[in-house]
Amino acid sequence: MKEVIKLAKKRTIYDIAAELELAPGTISKVLNHTGNVSDKTRERVLSYIKQVGYVPTSSARMLKSKRTYTIGVVFTEESDIGLEHSFFSSILQAFKTHVENEGYELSFIVRKLGKNHLTYYEWCMNKRVDGVYIVVGDFNDQGLHEILESGIPAVSTDMFLPGLHTVVSDNDQGMKISMEYIKNELKKQHVAMVGGPVTSKAFVERLISFQKYVKEYNFATSTKDIVLSESFGFTGGFNAVQQLMKQVTTKPEVILAASDDIALGVIKGLTSMGIKIPQEIQVIGFDDIAFARHFTPSLTTIAQNRKLLGETAAKMLIQLIESPEEEIDEIITLPVSLIERESTKK
Repeated sequence: MKEVIKLAKKRTIYDIAAELELAPGTISKVLNHTGNVSDKTRERVLSYIKQVGYVPTSSARMLKSKRTYTIGVVFTEESDIGLEHSFFSSILQAFKTHVENEGYELSFIVRKLGKNHLTYYEWCMNKRVDGVYIVVGDFNDQGLHEILESGIPAVSTDMFLPGLHTVVSDNDQGMKISMEYIKNELKKQHVAMVGGPVTSKAFVERLISFQKYVKEYNFATSTKDIVLSESFGFTGGFNAVQQLMKQVTTKPEVILAASDDIALGVIKGLTSMGIKIPQEIQVIGFDDIAFARHFTPSLTTIAQNRKLLGETAAKMLIQLIESPEEEIDEIITLPVSLIERESTKK
């Protein structure tokens, strides 16, 4: 009997896979509650590992700590943003790197898996996540409110909601830097803005700050000089600037865009109308995505520290999970800076 127990302790998932004539990946999916495995196979694996007394290292750690060391990740579906979005994906990568170094793994939270429809909260309960990272969210997404009301530790790099800890760049500082640059360095007066969808708190803040500094610095800007993109990306910027140029009475000297993706669409839209940049209209973005420096013309923009955003959010969430009794700031704001490139000219 003692010999059997000793052998059982030495088993690996590769031994279990060989003994059951299954792939090691299948055993891993069953143990980690991930992927698509038939109920019959799942029951067979669980019954066998119970029979032989196999306990994986990760499972032993979970039993001891009463945590799963799993963090749920939400890209809210109402925002129509995918993992290919250059700004948010780079923040997520920094977040992922940090939490994995701390022994956590990520599980993407979706509302549909096969034929099953779950709320975000139901998915969190199913995966037994220790915390949730909302990469980008829609204020009107009730599924997010349900997560926050549940008491599950949650952080975001986009949203501001009661009970949600958030790490963001200083949007007001970014707009102030841009407007001071336009006034003092570029020596321009007529400024327009292509904002982003108001479902994003960051875009709302940038729009409010733009309107504030228009008045403070006495720019020649009217309501016709503000257009909102219908999406977060290139196509939204392209369509929005076409609308802007149709409704303004005089051509703006500078266009501020709410994000780099939107700004690149603005540049493409202007050039498609035969407008030269920066000779006729200058363009400034916000984010400093990697492609901004390689576009033609390269984009002047407000740089956010994406790596620091992701890492700070990761540290905050782990602290909320591991030290729930400690009080930490609900909102952390990080500084931004201006990067000058070819889309503006002094």
